[in-house]
Amino acid sequence: MIFSSSIFLFAFMPLFFACYYLVRQKWKNVVILLGSALFYAWGAPKFIFVIIGTTLLDFFLVQKMDATKTEWHRKILLVFSVCINLGLLIYFKYSNFFIENVNVLLAGIGFNQIHWTKLILPIGISFYTFETMTYVVDVYRRVHKPLKNFWEYQLYIILFPKLIAGPIIRFHELADQINDRRSTTTIDHVLTGFYRFVLGLAKKVIIANTMGMYADQIYGLDAATVSTLTAWLAALAYTMQIYFDFSGYSDMAIGLGKMMGFTFPENFNNPYTSQNITEFWRRWHITLGAWMRNYLYIPLGGNKVSSTGRLYFNLWLVFLASGLWHGASWSFIFWGCYHGLFLVLERAGLSKFYNNIGRIPSMIITFVIVLTGWVVFRIEDFGVAAVFLKKMYAFNFNAPLQFPVFDFWSTLLVAIIFSFFVLPVKGQKLQHRIFFGNYTVKRHLFMTCVSAILLFISATAILGSSFNPFIYFRF
Repeated sequence: MIFSSSIFLFAFMPLFFACYYLVRQKWKNVVILLGSALFYAWGAPKFIFVIIGTTLLDFFLVQKMDATKTEWHRKILLVFSVCINLGLLIYFKYSNFFIENVNVLLAGIGFNQIHWTKLILPIGISFYTFETMTYVVDVYRRVHKPLKNFWEYQLYIILFPKLIAGPIIRFHELADQINDRRSTTTIDHVLTGFYRFVLGLAKKVIIANTMGMYADQIYGLDAATVSTLTAWLAALAYTMQIYFDFSGYSDMAIGLGKMMGFTFPENFNNPYTSQNITEFWRRWHITLGAWMRNYLYIPLGGNKVSSTGRLYFNLWLVFLASGLWHGASWSFIFWGCYHGLFLVLERAGLSKFYNNIGRIPSMIITFVIVLTGWVVFRIEDFGVAAVFLKKMYAFNFNAPLQFPVFDFWSTLLVAIIFSFFVLPVKGQKLQHRIFFGNYTVKRHLFMTCVSAILLFISATAILGSSFNPFIYFRF
């Protein structure tokens, strides 16, 4: 079940919130638990037991770790918990990839291949695995005391708005909200949460889906027949699709959380306005970047290392891990290393070049770098991706543009406007008023009308089309 599905919009969501608002305060977390379990089990009934089993084990390991005074004993329990969580992630997500590559190697040297039953990837395993690890690590670091009630910890893990696609929320950011949300359970929070949900839904359904249909059409063609203009537009379409798909989902998650009284961290901050790749990763999938920084980059030494070579190695390793996190494929590994390369180059002096050429030129260069990387991210076959990139950078504009339709051009224009409208100061102020400003009655009335229109358009689009992919569903 995804947020942009008819079953969620017309059945699950209204029934869930009807129950949530009608029950007494002490039963609200029970409603969330039951609703979250149903939400996840709808698409993966068997794997709900995997989540419950691992969280149960983690809960008691962390309780034991917190009660233990001996430091080496605490470290053993920490390592044991991390190994269990990473072990499950590696088993479900990477064993198929490992066996496939081993079989290619064995076939090349004349040996028999390994017979292996391909595993199905549990939905959202990358997200909730990282969250279980934040729990044990934050308690180990004494950032926060462990929860005393298992069901409260279970709620932190399977809270359905962020369960299958984030934001990745660190334990201490949500722990205090689990028991007491009275100050944020107000009509104002519910309404602004609903506006945020509808805006995210519109980004996903109206923009991302339209861009995705065009991108899929082009990337489904024989790459050798694609013209330069068509290859660039396909790359641009996917660049817009993945941003509005994932940021739209994050907006929906933040909005749903707010309607329950939770405050989730922001996950996107206009990433395509970045002036370098370092800034891009401060604006794109912010919670993943924060996780990588706090639980991998800083433990490796971060910026406080003795040599420049070690600093570059740390950056490469973090983005290699980021690529692998996105998927078990060489294309994802290459994509992670590609971004790591530009981070290293910026540390080595490229940032000075950006500063010298100014804001707009550096933003354009960064956008082209990101767009080029998305081609490899989208096309998992290296050979096909190489042909598309060759077509793009051949700059042969004699061949005609393929599939130029009005629906695509109008949606692309809207996508570009909403990707860059914060460049002027007035755009930044408008965004702040909508997402974070105080709402007067007049503003509530205006946003209610806008939300009603967008919800109607989005619902009509969902009911009228079978094309409704969710890119991050497989992660």
